[in-house]
Amino acid sequence: QLQTADLKVIILGESNVGKTCLLVRYLEKRFEEFPKATLGAAFTLKMRGKHNIAIWDTAGQERYLGLSIFYCRNADVAIMAYDVTSRESFKALMTRYVQLLSMVDDFALKVVVGTKIDLLGTKKRQVSVVEAEVFAKSLNPGWTAEKAPYFETSSATGENIDQVFDYIFEYCTREHGLLSCCLNNVHEKDLKTVTLTPRTLQLGKTVANCCL
Repeated sequence: QLQTADLKVIILGESNVGKTCLLVRYLEKRFEEFPKATLGAAFTLKMRGKHNIAIWDTAGQERYLGLSIFYCRNADVAIMAYDVTSRESFKALMTRYVQLLSMVDDFALKVVVGTKIDLLGTKKRQVSVVEAEVFAKSLNPGWTAEKAPYFETSSATGENIDQVFDYIFEYCTREHGLLSCCLNNVHEKDLKTVTLTPRTLQLGKTVANCCL
C-alpha cells in the first residue's frame, strides 16, 4: 500500500562515507559493517506519531548524480554526509553535492554530518569541527542559532545517530509546524525499504511518486 510522506529527508554524499550504515543504525539499531552499495536510491517510510517520514538514501557513485537530482526534488531536509577521516569526501560536498540543493524545498534544512568518528583513534582527522560548522551554516542562509546544524556520528557505536534525526524533527516542528503533537508520544513503525533504480522508475513510476 502506497502512503504519502509528511516529511521528506534525503541523505547525500560520496560512496563509502557511511550513508547506508547511518540509516540502518537509526532504523534498526544495529551496525552493518559491509552494506551493499546503494544503486540509484532507496527510501524507507518511518512513522513518527501519526506522520510518515520518507528517508531517502542516495547512491554516491558519480554516474547516479543525475538521478540524485530527481530524488532531491522538494525535500524538506538534506543530510550532507562525509567521512571525518577523508578530506576528499568533504570537498565533494562543497563541489559536487551542493549543486543538488537547488532542487530541495526553498526552506529546507541542511544538516552536515561527519561520519566514522570511531576511527579517529587510528586515523587522522581531515576536517576540523570549526570548518564543518562554518560550512553547515553557509548552507542555511540567514542561520542565526548559535549551534550549527552539524553533528559527528559513529554508526559502529551509535554515537549521535538518534540525535541527528531528533534534531531534524524538532527543528521542523518548531520552524515549520511539521510533525506537531507527535514528538512527545513517539510510536515508530518501519515499512519496507524500496530500492529505486532507472529500471524501477520505468517499470513502476507510482512507487517513486508516492514520496516525491
